[in-house]
Amino acid sequence: MYAANFVLMGYGTGAVMSVPAHDERDHAFALKYGIPIRQVIRPLQVEWDIDSAAFTEAGVLINSAQFDGQASADAKATITAWLAENGKGRERVQFRLRDWLVSRQRYWGAPIPVIHCADCGAVPVPDEQLPVELPTDLQPTGGASPLTECAAFRHVDCPECGKPAERELDTFDTFMESSWYMNRYTSPRNTDAMVDADAMQRWAPVDQYIGGVEHAVLHLLYARFYHKLMRDAGLFTSEQGGDEPFRNLLTQGMVLKDGSKMSKSKGNTVDPNAIIDRFGADTARLFTLFAAPPEKDLEWNDAGVEGANRFLMRFWRLLDRIDDIQVGDADDTAAVQGLRRSIHQTIQRVTHAFEQGFAFNVAIAALMELTNALYVFETKGGAGLAALKEGAEAVVKMLAPLVPHFACECGERLGFADVAVMAAWPAVDAAALASDEVTLVVQVQGKKRGEITLPKDADQDVALALAQSDASIGKWLDGMQIVKVVLVPGRLLNIVVRPA
Repeated sequence: MYAANFVLMGYGTGAVMSVPAHDERDHAFALKYGIPIRQVIRPLQVEWDIDSAAFTEAGVLINSAQFDGQASADAKATITAWLAENGKGRERVQFRLRDWLVSRQRYWGAPIPVIHCADCGAVPVPDEQLPVELPTDLQPTGGASPLTECAAFRHVDCPECGKPAERELDTFDTFMESSWYMNRYTSPRNTDAMVDADAMQRWAPVDQYIGGVEHAVLHLLYARFYHKLMRDAGLFTSEQGGDEPFRNLLTQGMVLKDGSKMSKSKGNTVDPNAIIDRFGADTARLFTLFAAPPEKDLEWNDAGVEGANRFLMRFWRLLDRIDDIQVGDADDTAAVQGLRRSIHQTIQRVTHAFEQGFAFNVAIAALMELTNALYVFETKGGAGLAALKEGAEAVVKMLAPLVPHFACECGERLGFADVAVMAAWPAVDAAALASDEVTLVVQVQGKKRGEITLPKDADQDVALALAQSDASIGKWLDGMQIVKVVLVPGRLLNIVVRPA
């Protein structure tokens, strides 16, 4: 056993297992003190001089008895299982909640309710004197906390002996409050306790947590600690607030600018007020949701902001067009049916994007496509105007969670009985989705070469004939012998060929 002159903070006070062949620090230590180096993992392709350098990559086990020849990644599970079977060890998850310094030497944090007495020591502020409130007339100077100079706040009598004493002048770190504020939201007006158990039963736990990757360890860990502490202290039961604070987690991506993380310290932030002043808050919101899936990094693009605004203004102009349409001759029934099919296919797509995750960019793309379809639809009034309004109303209702202010303005123009954000989500009309025709993707040798539209009950021969007559597909069949044709009804026609 060696007492080493280096420290690994992650191990705390535990002993470190030395593996000089496969850890650079252990390797250097072994060379310095003449400790034998035994290699147990070798690379797959090349030879490795273990006396010259540690091998720290994945490889194949050697010098490992019955485990020789196994991939190192797989051998971990195999060896763990062998140890358990032979009573020599077992797999265990080790949680480490590190020491947490909760105090800060600043003015604007939450007060720490402690009074320091020369005779009694640290004394908690009595319940009847809570909450401790900070003075609101102090001015931070950039140096020490102004609380140190505020005699009215600093000097108090000891609650136990009555002698002169001093308040604690440090304040809590913001993590202290953010670790349990989601529970306080369930009962914000409760003046008798941190939370109300009945309110917790109604609201807790949190259904969805969304946070940056920086929060994935600290905030989630502290919030979990607080939640279980409050439960164990009897503020609520497992039935009332649950044993865990959050049901689902989404770790959102970073916002990048010119390839770097956008941050105040780098000075590369974008002032949202400038965007809001020019385009409105909904444009900024729409661009952010459309530019990337929420779990991916988002590259800020000023042109993208302008594009989001153009889409909203394009839809606004569509409402002008609807206002100007006069009822005239009968509409083409097939065209009306086609538009309604597009409307309800879009409702399906957007609903799925919301329900199956946070695919807001997919939902917005579908709404843009439907808006284009509404624009190109030629109506003379009657059923066509009704279908056009149906489509516009559906777009507004589906835009409401994304751009609420804009949607409410549009809903008012369309005569909604209530504001758009309170309107019911549009329902899919199964009859509108019915069609006598289907569109098939056509593949040649497994690669998409085009699409064909044909009656939904058409057989393989009809589909093949249509594909051969299509110019964009036929050129891939010229001079080729068709070996096999596979028709997946309603979806795909795959053609396998070889040179004739």
